Amino acid sequence: MINRIKQLETLALPLEPDAQGRARLLESILAYGDAFLEALPDLPAYQANDAGGRALYDAPISDEGADLQTLLDLLKQHVDRAGLNSASAGHLGFIPGGGLYHAALGDYLAAVTNRYAGVFFASPGAVRMENMLLRWMGGIVGYPDTLAGNLTSGGSLANLIGIVTARDAHGLQAEAIRQAVVYMTAHVHHSVDKALRIAGLRGCVKRIIRVDNHYRMNANALAEAIAQDKQAGWQPWLVVASAGTTNTGSVDPLLDIGQISQAEGLWLHVDGAYGAFFALTEMGRAVLKGLELSDSIVMDPHKTLFLPWGSGAVLVKDRQKLLEAHHYGADYMQDTLALAEELSPADCSPELTKPFRGLRLWLPLKLLGVAPFRAALEEKLLLARIFYDRIQAIDGFEVGPYPDLSVVTYRYVPRRGDADAFNRQIIKHIHQEGRVFLTSTMVDDKFVLRLAVGSFRTHLDTIELALDRLAQAVKVLGESG
Repeated sequence: MINRIKQLETLALPLEPDAQGRARLLESILAYGDAFLEALPDLPAYQANDAGGRALYDAPISDEGADLQTLLDLLKQHVDRAGLNSASAGHLGFIPGGGLYHAALGDYLAAVTNRYAGVFFASPGAVRMENMLLRWMGGIVGYPDTLAGNLTSGGSLANLIGIVTARDAHGLQAEAIRQAVVYMTAHVHHSVDKALRIAGLRGCVKRIIRVDNHYRMNANALAEAIAQDKQAGWQPWLVVASAGTTNTGSVDPLLDIGQISQAEGLWLHVDGAYGAFFALTEMGRAVLKGLELSDSIVMDPHKTLFLPWGSGAVLVKDRQKLLEAHHYGADYMQDTLALAEELSPADCSPELTKPFRGLRLWLPLKLLGVAPFRAALEEKLLLARIFYDRIQAIDGFEVGPYPDLSVVTYRYVPRRGDADAFNRQIIKHIHQEGRVFLTSTMVDDKFVLRLAVGSFRTHLDTIELALDRLAQAVKVLGESG
């Protein structure tokens, strides 16, 4: 047996490269990353690819290793060149993500050191760092020191944590669920409905509150619906408001909704995954007034703090309610109770195994300070307004509401023919060309186009390029404009 152990040890040695081996690997990886970033301004924002990465199947996982350069070539040709280039300044669709280089360095250190950030006992420094970041976020939205939260993989998990906390805080169980009422608009993110289902709340009554002509929740309609439901014997329980919808970028009247929720004893959950960090700016704070009245809030650093994908966050104003909903123990973890000066992330979410997500946010914030982030966010707000004004100067385009944040809805109305069909052709043309990436949606049963400004790399020249490509698309498709 000893001989076999020694033999296996030798076979496993490639898992631990020496200093020279690490240097060679790192040199190639850094060169690849630098080449990508240097070429990025000239790369398409979207590249249609019929192969869709199928060639990766021609190089299956096997017992034998491969040359790193060969693997980097596969990555370049079949992963980084197909589909949406999320790192591009021209990513103006969906809600753009980040890709901040400083955050990537934090990820590298987090992966190399492999700190387990789920339990304070295992890595007190990592947990303190993450809790400090959550308290900093709480300060942005006006939460008191009683808050707690969790750095999540994204808004979907964050919404689930918030809704489960609200469920348990109101003691919803069994038949009571069928009497409980949730209030939201038709523009709430679909992950909220998914979270309700996963949390066992499929049986709740869902009231879709009407919106105004800016697609914001009508607060008077909310108050009326709550009063009618109470009179009819239902149990109003949860209001879900949006601090920047994905569809139109609209911000619900959070101050009015918060006051109604408090007066009626309802839990207010705000989905600010996209919009909440705009509160770092003076313009954003004015639009987002009332965030502090929420009981829980979602805010995604991988959106408007420009981090790589996989960076969400949820905050709950009352830490005890978060703990009561998510804390569990196990015999094999009894040693961890000896050192518990801080809340452990594992006690604040469904995750027990948790990567050290905090380093990718802490490092850029500490290296750069908050000021560049604040400036970039204000720039995005202004760029959306520039686009809103200038797209109307192109004959034939009509716009939706003035942007609350950095999403603009608009569409072209041809002199004859079906407007929906023509706009479908526009978005198809934009995607095939690939110089910028725009998306579409349905608003009031109309096919409309969307611009979402969110990348830290997007500047005025990108907006001007988008306007130019839209005007050219109309000409190519047969409208002189």
